[in-house]
Amino acid sequence: MQVPQFETRCSYVKATLEEFLAWSCGQPCLSGPFSCYEFSKYWAYADYKYIARIFEDKPEFFQDIRWSDFGFPGRSGKESTLWIGSEGANTPCHLDSYGCNLVLQVQGRKRWHLFPPGDTSFLYPTRIPYEESSVFSKVNITNPDLKRFPKFRNTTAHVVTLSPGQVLLVPRHWWHYVESIDPITISINSWIELDADHEARVEEAITRMLVCAIKSAENPSDGDPWLNPTEVEATSHEINLQYLNKAVLAYFKWQKASESEQPCSSSSDAEQRTTASCKRRKRQVGCEPEGCRLLTHEFGFSTFKAENPQKIPFGPHLIQVLPQSQETSSVGAVAVESDGRDLPHENEGGHFGKLHCTRAQLVMSNDCETPAHQMDSDGSPNASQTALSTNDLLDCLVNPHVINSVARLLLERTGV
Repeated sequence: MQVPQFETRCSYVKATLEEFLAWSCGQPCLSGPFSCYEFSKYWAYADYKYIARIFEDKPEFFQDIRWSDFGFPGRSGKESTLWIGSEGANTPCHLDSYGCNLVLQVQGRKRWHLFPPGDTSFLYPTRIPYEESSVFSKVNITNPDLKRFPKFRNTTAHVVTLSPGQVLLVPRHWWHYVESIDPITISINSWIELDADHEARVEEAITRMLVCAIKSAENPSDGDPWLNPTEVEATSHEINLQYLNKAVLAYFKWQKASESEQPCSSSSDAEQRTTASCKRRKRQVGCEPEGCRLLTHEFGFSTFKAENPQKIPFGPHLIQVLPQSQETSSVGAVAVESDGRDLPHENEGGHFGKLHCTRAQLVMSNDCETPAHQMDSDGSPNASQTALSTNDLLDCLVNPHVINSVARLLLERTGV
């Protein structure tokens, strides 16, 4: 399959953990939520399960997850989410608009394919399917269609297999594709808020307004599943405008509070502020922040204690995730071992999530490859067959670089 496995093409079921474990062990399910899904042909994934909701009657569980060892005192399971999947479960390549990400691998292994922010144009970003704070790539990075996406050859993949007890830091705006490579995988993550999120929320509000306005105006019979299942419904223009105004107001409140803060006498604090300021300036000119490297960390559940956190904020066992060498990569993509099983397709559910079909699945979309009979002799599409779609227009309008420029112009206008 050469198209990403988006959630809009998932089946969804509600299941208990016991039902999922029985199914993932290959036990025949003659009845129940997984009865229609043969284990050899599908995988399942439960994602975005907020621990605060799952264990709301057992808050003592929150303290079993200690992000304080990584320089975030007071952050626990209450600010974390749970991810459970079977072998083959994967998330399409995307970047998160907000914050940075700390991911703890609890059980099983996951392989992370990561790309720096500088590779954004090579990954063909799209906001369809639309989900707030997620910018997807059109490329299936494990099986790229290089005729449609030739610039993908220029990407620099960083690949790491995260094992139980390890933590991965995913810096802001790093693209990532994640796949489960063991029968059962369990991960816990926490998104860390950043100052840059205030402007990012303005950008997301603009994006939501444009996407909802344009896609809602289309004929529903077109059957384009443009709204990601994580979004309940397409919000109205009035609601989106309120959202935009609140985001702008919050930005200026934050800016005012930042300007009114008294300078600290601590030299280390001054260094931190200088570093943060430099990073913001670098982002403004399109450069990648210095020191923003991918790191994994060995996490000892019972014996680890961070030493001198001011000097080593993420502990003493940092492992840098280096770019994939040209020898082990495939045209800039990632070389992935195969055990003979096709990678399945995704789904999501109330308690359990996405089920994806692995074999003989026909996927149609607005971005399907141009059939051979519609090509000219020189290999280019016929002029009569190259009519632009709504999604083509949206991909240009809500391109991250365009939205960033619009947000800055809007903030300048509002701040006058």
